[in-house]
Amino acid sequence: QVRVEESGGGLVQPGGSLRLTCLAFGDTSGIYSVDWHRQVPGKRRELVASIKSSGAAAYADFAKGRFTISRDNAASVNTVHLQMDRLSPEDTAVYYCLARISSLGQDGYWGQGTQVTVSS
Repeated sequence: QVRVEESGGGLVQPGGSLRLTCLAFGDTSGIYSVDWHRQVPGKRRELVASIKSSGAAAYADFAKGRFTISRDNAASVNTVHLQMDRLSPEDTAVYYCLARISSLGQDGYWGQGTQVTVSS
């Protein structure tokens, strides 16, 4: 069993930055990747960025050049960060962390989410 916790959300002005953190607890040996998703009320949850246990990272088009996903330990994905720069109001959403256990689909463990609000 794996427990996932997100932190770091908050209110930021347009153009500002936030750093989200995803912590995975428990038996994390089977984690394939840690993915950040976001969701706005009334819309589908969308993938923001992903980092595999190998260290390979991938980004949604809207995140490229502004967001950076990283991990603290090259040997694990127990602690993953999402650095978000040049934020805009369109980035306002609840951001969720998924500790994925399969290369297919979204099988894994979700956190409860952290609210990010970009507003002046």
